[in-house]
Amino acid sequence: MCSASAATALIASAATAFRAVIVKVAACRFDARRLAVFAASAALCACTVGPDFHHPDVTAVSSYTAAPLAASTVASDGPGGGAQHFVPADLPGDGWWRAFGSPTLDALVQQALDDSPTLAQARAKLDEAQQDYRAQAGGTLWPQVDANLSATREKIDPEALGFGALTQGRSFAPFTLYSAQVTVSYTLDLFGANRRALEAVAAQVDYQQYELEAARLTVAGNVVTAAIRRASLARQIALTEALLAVQMQQLDIAERRYHAGGISEVDLLSQRTLVQQTRATLPPLRTQLAQTDHQLAIYLGRAPAELAATHDLAALDLDTLVLPTDLPLTLPSTLAQQRPDIRASEALLHQASANVGVATANMYPRITLSGSAATERVSVSDLLTGFNVWNFGAGLTQPLFHSGELLARKRSSEAALQAALAVYRQTVLQGLQQVADALRALDQDALALQALDDAHRSAQRSAGIAGERYAAGGISQLTLLDTQRQELQTGLDRTKIAAQRYADTAALYQALGARP
Repeated sequence: MCSASAATALIASAATAFRAVIVKVAACRFDARRLAVFAASAALCACTVGPDFHHPDVTAVSSYTAAPLAASTVASDGPGGGAQHFVPADLPGDGWWRAFGSPTLDALVQQALDDSPTLAQARAKLDEAQQDYRAQAGGTLWPQVDANLSATREKIDPEALGFGALTQGRSFAPFTLYSAQVTVSYTLDLFGANRRALEAVAAQVDYQQYELEAARLTVAGNVVTAAIRRASLARQIALTEALLAVQMQQLDIAERRYHAGGISEVDLLSQRTLVQQTRATLPPLRTQLAQTDHQLAIYLGRAPAELAATHDLAALDLDTLVLPTDLPLTLPSTLAQQRPDIRASEALLHQASANVGVATANMYPRITLSGSAATERVSVSDLLTGFNVWNFGAGLTQPLFHSGELLARKRSSEAALQAALAVYRQTVLQGLQQVADALRALDQDALALQALDDAHRSAQRSAGIAGERYAAGGISQLTLLDTQRQELQTGLDRTKIAAQRYADTAALYQALGARP
């Protein structure tokens, strides 16, 4: 046994000698040059089996809807009632949510893009895919070079080796054998198995890149939709509370009239029922408002209790939002080049195509080249005197009988390719559907808002006239309150459809694949 200090010195001296050996191997040109020339020649003669990927044909339709779509929607007075124009465009604009003209909304979306855990996960997966590609490229495109340094304690018995008669019974003392070796190996990619495998990994990188873009689009869309919903719920709660106050005044009058014998008990009970029905709508609205705030906090990467401390959500007023009037509309054939979910599906189709090439190439021969140069000495200082062991070899592997395994794997990859193609087509169709749905929804939203806006203005005018008549003593307070109730009810209905129009506008931007 040797001491720790002696062992440390031995390792240090061996490492120094080993570095010198590496330098000598790097300078050696005898077999390394031949190996490089042979590998380059084989690469030039190599082919790549399996299908070459081509971008799939996109839809040939020229419009999103069966019936012609008007170039503009109808217009109405009041907030959110302007006409919207569908403007042909090559690309939807970046930062599309800014078209709503709300600094508070802009801040919410930006924080979500910066801090969303969903986006952090997508970015990490993209980095993982990129590192996998680098690992695959390093492991297949270039030869593998490894170095090995060893020291073994040995004792040889000549009689065990059949040399007893020559050594005449002499005994050999134990000795230490030092060895430094560099090995090189490379598998010639004659039929493209490695290249197809690398192509598949590259397609996975593309998939994760488009998944990140899709996640960014989804997060931005979710924040905008949640913000619009929050503004709508806050307005609905305010109008419902005002409506309830009017109905309570009507109930108070009804009770006094009932005690005076002016109305029947049935009329009184009917008014009480109406009040309770209106009161019952408030708790669900407040619950929905709280849940919307909680969901908005999650989108922003915050706990629900933290949202109110960082953002003034009361500034999300439905009347302060600007309705985008010029909406970009791309051709259906362009949609597949813009929507990240469609591009992600195309990347998976590319990966499936490359896997067919891998499975096909695995049925063909494989040639592996290998070589090594080593020095083995009984003294560390002698490791630098030169190489005394070297080898160079080539191996050929041709699959002969695998009981149908390789053919079945090839057919399996071909079936996976067909499945990926079907998924791609389905994704394109769903994209077309979402755009068509949003376009039709915007058209009908404008018509509904126009009708409700007319009704609301009529109710406002009626309430104004009733107020003048009540002041002049021409009508009762009950009649005045009834016209005010109608005004609040139509205002509540208008708020709902106006918020839906804002939300459907955001849905169109998402469906078109507008970039954050």
